[in-house]
Amino acid sequence: MAGGDALVEELRAARDSLFDTLASVAPESMTTPGLLGEWSGRDLIAHLGYWAGHAVEVIHAVEDGRVNEVGVGEPPVDEVNETVARIARSTDLATVRKREAASVEALVERLRGLSGALLGERLPDGATLEEGIREDGAAHYREHLEELRRALRDSARG
Repeated sequence: MAGGDALVEELRAARDSLFDTLASVAPESMTTPGLLGEWSGRDLIAHLGYWAGHAVEVIHAVEDGRVNEVGVGEPPVDEVNETVARIARSTDLATVRKREAASVEALVERLRGLSGALLGERLPDGATLEEGIREDGAAHYREHLEELRRALRDSARG
């Protein structure tokens, strides 16, 4: 089990790699659907920011002893993702970037203050808190980084 600082390092490295790759994306692909399926770069950034914020909410629930409430009443993931993308499309890229950065910084702050003992807490879906944080954080950035790299390679091939 990693500690909060290790999770922060992992998140920052994954996020930096994704944003380094996004820097090579044509400016129009940052706001025009089609970079990753129907998503633009802006949609992707908003998506990642939303899920980083979700990890903060999960940590808060666990810290408050409300682990059984995690996920209760939440809409299905695909519905959440569609809503986030729809909102992103009507928001300027700079604002989306600021929101994502703020979500990540909130997650970093929570991780730095998190008791390591809580990382092993089981969430209702069976994952540990640590696994849930990774899923919404570093692993999520890495997942979309690989998709982005594939899309850019495919695009370069024509």
